[in-house]
Amino acid sequence: MTKNGGFVGLGLALGAAIGAATGNLAMWIALGVVFGAAAGAERTKRNEPPRQ
Repeated sequence: MTKNGGFVGLGLALGAAIGAATGNLAMWIALGVVFGAAAGAERTKRNEPPRQ
């Protein structure tokens, strides 16, 4: 599993849990995946060496 996949999985799990509790599963799963992907992309960008 890649580092980005871990963030997407975490976002998906949290989104599913919140969605099941609130009754709006589809919206929270989508938001969880989006925020997980964004967090993974931001972390990857910070770990890259600066371009010259």
